[in-house]
Amino acid sequence: MNICVCIKQVPDTNEIKVDPVTHTLVRAGVPSIVNPFDTYAQEVGVRLKEKLGGKLIVVSMGPSQAKEAIKSCLAVGADGGYLISSNKFGGSDTLATSYILSEAIKTIEEKEELKFDLILCGKQAVDGDTAQVGPEIAEHLNLPQITYALDIIEKDGEIQVKRECESGYDMISTTLPAVVTVVKLPYEPRYPTIKSKMAAKKKEIPVLTEEDMPALKLEYCGLKGSPTKVKKTYTPVREKNGIKLAGIPAEEAAKQVVQLMYEAKIL
Repeated sequence: MNICVCIKQVPDTNEIKVDPVTHTLVRAGVPSIVNPFDTYAQEVGVRLKEKLGGKLIVVSMGPSQAKEAIKSCLAVGADGGYLISSNKFGGSDTLATSYILSEAIKTIEEKEELKFDLILCGKQAVDGDTAQVGPEIAEHLNLPQITYALDIIEKDGEIQVKRECESGYDMISTTLPAVVTVVKLPYEPRYPTIKSKMAAKKKEIPVLTEEDMPALKLEYCGLKGSPTKVKKTYTPVREKNGIKLAGIPAEEAAKQVVQLMYEAKIL
């Protein structure tokens, strides 16, 4: 089974800050990680590859530093990786991003001389939380899709997906090729060894630009090809306006609390 895993390098959510003037994310000096949901998609892909054979290729769209995210995936079972990068792709929303990735997947199939049986994505990226790119890739490639996968089982040229839902889970089957988005799994992604990290560090990551994808239409890429417009982002201001009652008997403090709640129309 040949598998493509789409990953994204995102800022560590514990370190995210918003510029108060430009209202955009401050990325300078902020550590980056592989989107956590994508690591679960990677783990599912590696397990399927180990069981069924085939090739697993990681694809990421972003600036040059995203190569490090790809190499971290190579260290835990991926066979190869491609970075999709160009100034023309800057500012792409989910629709433009999914379009570029879908064209990149076609190009990679030609370069690798294979057809992907399964395309895996994390259910969503923690920096955007839209959960749109995976399903949109399926639409661009005209492939069946299943979202919120907890597990994937291949059988007789089809896959059975254990899909998370509000009341538990569903079992859904579909033919291949297909696109599946993965949630947090009951098991954790594997860790790299020192040997695998050293081997991944030495590997070259090919970069694909618009020049490598002749069928790509630039009017559907970048800001120009993005119908979604972000007007403003900001960090909510936390106001501290509590009242501290100290140095008085508990009975008197209780009376004052009740009075304050009454004045605030809570009671």
